[in-house]
Amino acid sequence: MKVFLKVILSVYLTVGLHSCSEDTLNENGEGTLTGTVVKKGDNTPLEDVKISTSPASTTVFTDENGFFIINSINTGEYSVQAEKDDYLFSFEAANISDGQASNVVFELDVSTANNRPPTIPELIAPQDNTDGVSLDLNLIWSSTDPDDDPISYFVELRNSSNEEVLLFENIEDTIYNVNNLKVGETYFWQVTATDDINPPVSSIISSFKTIDDTFNRFFYVRKVGSNNVIFSGSDEGDEESDNFEFQLTDFNKNSFRPRKNSTNNKIAFLQTDGSETHLYTMNSNGTDVSKITSTIPIAGFRSDELDFTWHQNGQRLYYPYLNKLYSITADGTGNNLVYQAAEGTFITEIDTNNFNNSILIKTNNSEGYEARIIVITSAGSEELVVAEGYSGALGGVSFSIDGSKVLYTRDISGSENQEYRQLDTRIFEYDSTTNLSVEINTFKPEGSNDLDVKYSPDNGSIIYMNTSNDGLSQKNIYKYVFNSELDRELIFSNAFMPDWE
Repeated sequence: MKVFLKVILSVYLTVGLHSCSEDTLNENGEGTLTGTVVKKGDNTPLEDVKISTSPASTTVFTDENGFFIINSINTGEYSVQAEKDDYLFSFEAANISDGQASNVVFELDVSTANNRPPTIPELIAPQDNTDGVSLDLNLIWSSTDPDDDPISYFVELRNSSNEEVLLFENIEDTIYNVNNLKVGETYFWQVTATDDINPPVSSIISSFKTIDDTFNRFFYVRKVGSNNVIFSGSDEGDEESDNFEFQLTDFNKNSFRPRKNSTNNKIAFLQTDGSETHLYTMNSNGTDVSKITSTIPIAGFRSDELDFTWHQNGQRLYYPYLNKLYSITADGTGNNLVYQAAEGTFITEIDTNNFNNSILIKTNNSEGYEARIIVITSAGSEELVVAEGYSGALGGVSFSIDGSKVLYTRDISGSENQEYRQLDTRIFEYDSTTNLSVEINTFKPEGSNDLDVKYSPDNGSIIYMNTSNDGLSQKNIYKYVFNSELDRELIFSNAFMPDWE
């Protein structure tokens, strides 16, 4: 009986277990998951997109048509993920039924879809409609990127008169220097910014006008490399604007000692030509350069000390050749001897006055000393002695408007040396009505020299160069106003040989 019961129980358990196994397979059947992945916007099929599920099943990749299939996936609810480099990953829900195929479609957005473009560039300088802008200037603007992406810029600069367009690309800063612009021209400019993700954004169009021929009234020299180069500038600017400065002569040539004549709007200057120094003229914007002297150059004691002057309202020029004073027309013809100093004497500096038709000259010996400043007539006869008999250097001669006063400089230390080094040179004004010279106190620093002094066009102030007496330090140009409580004013740094017309 016990044996029979055991057999019956064994059969029952076997049948019961078999029945449970059949119920589980029916609940966990298998189906198929298919799908397609395309690019959002244009529905381009995307290949090699990784497809995975949660709960986990087989991981597959899309083919060239963006299609994928997962066979024999257990029935149930799934979250299906599609991911590909440079795209935002995406999820879709899928319900797998036994023996059925379930399909999903993904539209993937590029990873930069939520990226924002740079801000529209704001043009800062020069401001719109600014006049008298330097021919060498910095264009300045501002722009930011809200996603901190690197920004690159390109600038378009258009000349309004000839439609010449200058393009400057791949700029990474918000300041860009442009130079060699045309004189007196109106330019339009625009800045475009791009983060290489979004479409570029462009600023408004702004305009400015460059300095014209008559804007700058100061002319001076700077050392550029091994050569002297002539510049013009205005005291209407400030240090940030470089006083509307622009370059007049080529830095590959040694040009110096500019002298402007307002009547003919020409600048005369000296330029090295081989082993000689000659007179040249040019327009006030640096164009139309002409050589004036040929057979008789300008020569004498130290080329950097030599000076010349305009005469007869710009029709002629007076210049020295050793101990001789010559007159030559502005077109280089009619070279005449005007005056001859004693043998062994050099004529170094000259100025003329149209009111009294007189000529102011400074002479010195071969070492620069035993200097005299005298006034002679246009016929060459000596008329007046301004300064003589001093030890040390004299220089910087300049007539007042009516010719009654003369500016000059004198080294009051009386030092004389082979290097022609001046130790304490100051500015003096001679009055022919009193026959007296009075020092002009420019509040110069100790250990420095005031040199190359000139009257302003209205005689209300003076312009001059100040530098350390070491002969090596920087040279700067100052303006000093007569009968004013104002201190001297620095108007041009690292500049010398000033002229003011």
